This record gives sequence, structure tokens and C-alpha cells, in this order.
Amino acid sequence: MRIPVNPEVCSDKLKVLSDATRLAVVELLLAGPKLVGELQAKIRVEQSLLSHHLSILREAKLVLAVRDGKGVRYQIAPEVARAVSGNVLDLGCCRLSFGKGS
Repeated sequence: MRIPVNPEVCSDKLKVLSDATRLAVVELLLAGPKLVGELQAKIRVEQSLLSHHLSILREAKLVLAVRDGKGVRYQIAPEVARAVSGNVLDLGCCRLSFGKGS
């Protein structure tokens, strides 16, 4: 039995993911946690801009930041991770599929 999703909450998450950089970050994190430097190397945006996008993803409770020595490691948030399957992110209201065959 599926729990009804608040349309406003779902809409807010979709708005956050409507940005290409944030969507790319989430796609990379589906493969596992990454340090900020790893994300920056793959996405190729300035560190300050990446930090801004990561902050928005944290506020939306889509990703979690964990201190790792002098760096910060990002991962899909535990609440979202329970709904992740392979390359599919289940937001409760809809599913986003990444990669080939999506």
C-alpha cells in the first residue's frame, strides 16, 4: 500500500531537480558517496557554484553531507536512499530513471 504524497512536497523536490547541475550531482551520487572534489572533477563547475547546488540539495533533503577528514563526502540522503533502486530515484510521487534505457 502506497502512502499518499503531499503534492507540494513532491513539486518542491522536482523543482530542485529541474536544474541540470543538481540533476547531474544526484545521478553521480546514485553510484555511491563522493567527495566534493570528485563531484567537481566530473561536473566541471566552479567549486563555489557546486557548493551552492549542494546546499540546495541538502535543504531539499535529497543529499547528506558527512565530514571526511578535511573534506566533505556527499551521499544520497537516507530517506531517499531507501527509495533508490539501481539508476532509479523514487521520490514517492514519481520515479526518475538515469542512464541508458531510461
